[in-house]
Amino acid sequence: MPDFAAGGTPVFRFAPSPNGLLHAGHAYSALLNAEMARRASGRFLVRIEDIDTVRCVPDLVAACLTDLAWLGLDWERPERRQSRHFGDYDRALKVLARRGLLYPCFCSRREVAEAVAEREAHLGSPWPRDPEGAHLYPQTCRSRPPEEAEALRSAGAPYALRLDMRAALTEAGPEPLTYFRVDREGQDDGRVACDPARWGDVVLARRDVPTSYHLAVVVDDAIQGVTHVVRGRDLEAATDIHVLLQRLLRLPTPLYHHHALQTDSGGQKLAKSRGSASLADLREAGLTAAEIRARLGFS
Repeated sequence: MPDFAAGGTPVFRFAPSPNGLLHAGHAYSALLNAEMARRASGRFLVRIEDIDTVRCVPDLVAACLTDLAWLGLDWERPERRQSRHFGDYDRALKVLARRGLLYPCFCSRREVAEAVAEREAHLGSPWPRDPEGAHLYPQTCRSRPPEEAEALRSAGAPYALRLDMRAALTEAGPEPLTYFRVDREGQDDGRVACDPARWGDVVLARRDVPTSYHLAVVVDDAIQGVTHVVRGRDLEAATDIHVLLQRLLRLPTPLYHHHALQTDSGGQKLAKSRGSASLADLREAGLTAAEIRARLGFS
């Protein structure tokens, strides 16, 4: 396992996407990052992942920072805000494009669904799905002639930029794609093998959103010198894509710890989309920050 501390101070980050109010699951992840940073005598950063500039409005960003301060957390300022750094992601896209690893995809969700249904009918078997359960993109636009793609782009057709997974894996070379995992105490928890192919030709940018989560976090972690990525297990499978992008962009691979998720009384993970009680709701109900920390296992 690489010893990042030997080359400098360990760096941890909590990186919420403020498209809603933070809940106890976010609090756990933020507190764990801060605890692990403190134990390692490292730095603790907060990064605002607001590439969705429609939903990540200033009021929600402010509420997020208020909640973190209420929990008793302290972090380095100013916070990096992804919406102010689209140029960094564009430069990374250009690197991949020059190597022939990207292609524009003009398929709508309906067209992708129709193409998948057609292939399933032809094969007589289910079309493969990615780790999140979505059908793999059937590569409809991968072989589209460049002049036709350019004509569509010039005409203003909506498109996404997809990673040509087959070409990307070839470009990555024969050395296995792996990363090191650490436990909550920051100790070696083994090497993990990656399988990016199970994600298919993932989207790295869209015409209206000039980056994706996958590309932005990889670029940001490198720029900020992040050595330890501590996040929920729901993002563990996505690490396959991140390690591949790190290899392609010649960026360092951090150590990773994917923690258990906070769940509700029914055993389902807390989520903004499911209306889980926010930290603001809990505060309004009279709970103190100390009580929240204790509930989550932090002193």
